[in-house]
This record gives sequence, C-alpha cells and structure tokens, in this order.
Amino acid sequence: MDGSEIKRILEALLLASEKPLELDQAREVFGPEVPAEEIAQALSALSQEYSSDNRGLRIVEVAGGFQFVTDPPLYPFVTKLTHRIRAVKLSKPALETLAIVVYRQPITRVEIEQVRGVDAAGVLDTLLRFNLVRVVGRKEAVGRPLLYGTTREFLEHFGLKNLEDLPTLEELKGMTPPPAAESSPPSGEAVSGPDAAGAAQESDKKQDGGSRSLHESEPAAQKD
Repeated sequence: MDGSEIKRILEALLLASEKPLELDQAREVFGPEVPAEEIAQALSALSQEYSSDNRGLRIVEVAGGFQFVTDPPLYPFVTKLTHRIRAVKLSKPALETLAIVVYRQPITRVEIEQVRGVDAAGVLDTLLRFNLVRVVGRKEAVGRPLLYGTTREFLEHFGLKNLEDLPTLEELKGMTPPPAAESSPPSGEAVSGPDAAGAAQESDKKQDGGSRSLHESEPAAQKD
C-alpha cells in the first residue's frame, strides 16, 4: 500500500471518527502489513496538506488523537448554518472550580471549598455531568475522601493535546492586569465591596500558598 492510499484511508477515518483518532486505532485498522511509522508519516503529510492548501478544515492533535476542525476564521460562517454553538455552557462558579481542579489535581471537595470559600458540591456535580472532571481515587486521610481530576473530554473541549499545553500559573499572573491602587480603610473600619473580595483573596494566599486564576477561553471549534 503506497503513501497516497494510506492518506486517503486516514482521511476517511478522521471524518468518520466521533472522537479524536488515536494512532493505535489507525494501526488496528491498517493491520500489521502497514508499519506504524508509515501511518504516522502519512498522517503528518496529510495534516500539512490541509494547512498549506488554504482549505476550510484543519487536522489538529487533541487529547492524544487527531481530528478535523473548522479553520478558525471560518467559524462564524459555520455557526450561521447551525444557528447555535453546540458547546458546554459553564457558569463562573463552575469555571472557577474547574480551574482549581485543573491546577491542583488530584484534589478533594473540601480542599476545593477551602480555596473558593463556598460549598462546591453543586458545581462539582455539574462538572461531573459534563464529564469535564472525574473521580480519580481516594485520599489516604480520615474518611478517605474522593479525589477529583480532569478527563480526556476536558482536553477535547478546550482543544488541548495534554495538560502540559496549559499556561503555568506564573504565565497566568503575567496575563492578569494589576489591580488599581486603592487606599486602605482606617483601622477598625469594616471592609466591603471590592475591598472585601481582595481581603478574601489575600486570606486564600496565606492559607493555600498562592492564588489561582483562570482566564476563560473559547473552546476550539471541532467536528460534532
């Protein structure tokens, strides 16, 4: 089987696959008569063709596999056809909780609540229902509480190859504009409004060794 035929088959597999196509899956389809390195080379060549030929689709690596996605500049036209963006809608509390899980996993519900300062049961249920987080084990502590971590669907939803693709906390801090300078209230005066949020954040820093941030990003356009 020549390289051109391998590329044609891979193109069909990418189109038919509901999830990112893993190389191991492709190897199973081709069988032992086609070496694994030839499959990888053909996939790389096919991806370059789609990138260089100014086509409406791209082949990207997501969550350990490969899939077709819409070329980003064309996404507004695609949404006009579908009339709505088929994406998971997360509330601000859910995004905050997800960020904590992402950067501190594996983590327990109590540890999440210590960072956020509020009950996390409801938002955790939402993230579990959307399959963005999962139970990864139990902590060796009193009561052996459940530990939570992210899923492969989380990587797919945000268009990530793996967790190493995420910005570091230091990079996130560099992306966050510094707060406006404000005068401190007189001693003994109650703190409210934005100052109260800042005080809570400082408390979190003392308890947790630093604050965590999440910048909500648009999920990568991908094939339904």
